[in-house]
Amino acid sequence: MEDKKLTEKESLEVITSMIARTKARYLGSGNILLMWGYLAVFSSILVWILLAATQQNVWNWLWFAIPVIGMPLTSIMARREKRTNGVVTYSDKITSHLWSIFGVSEIVLTLICLGFSLIGGIKCWTAMIVYTIIAAPFAEIAQGLIVKEKSLTWGGIVGLAIGMVLVCCVTGKIPLLANWFMPLFILFWVVMMIVPGHIINHKAKKG
Repeated sequence: MEDKKLTEKESLEVITSMIARTKARYLGSGNILLMWGYLAVFSSILVWILLAATQQNVWNWLWFAIPVIGMPLTSIMARREKRTNGVVTYSDKITSHLWSIFGVSEIVLTLICLGFSLIGGIKCWTAMIVYTIIAAPFAEIAQGLIVKEKSLTWGGIVGLAIGMVLVCCVTGKIPLLANWFMPLFILFWVVMMIVPGHIINHKAKKG
């Protein structure tokens, strides 16, 4: 039986398909980004509604639901993607290193703020907001540049711009009133996590 030779067109199609599959593995899935994005947005809306309805600052403790729920889910989803793909992608490794550093530093800062509050009665929780809206975009921009994904890079840049506005408000002693701060904070997570997550998943489906 004679070997079938590929035509020039068929060869190009095979090469194009291989490139698409390689890029999909390289980028990985946007599901973890989407999980964090929707979790942060849902938590922000919930806290906003409860604060407005009760005027009780105790609801601010619900912010801790984001890492408490998100971190275990991230581990579960990462293991599931590893089983599906059969390998740990380059994107997985980059995401793990960048966001692990960010996550650990958030935990450390939380403990420091809690120490100030319990020992000295000093409320410095605004430091959590300032750090998050600056450090998270830097991590995403770095990830976007490394994996060459524009949606991550531009999502991080827009998020960083929003973060800088909020930092200026904090340093300028402008009260972070819920009627404008919360929508801006929600927009921060949408452009940082939700939009890039959907774009990456769309590219993966096309590949």
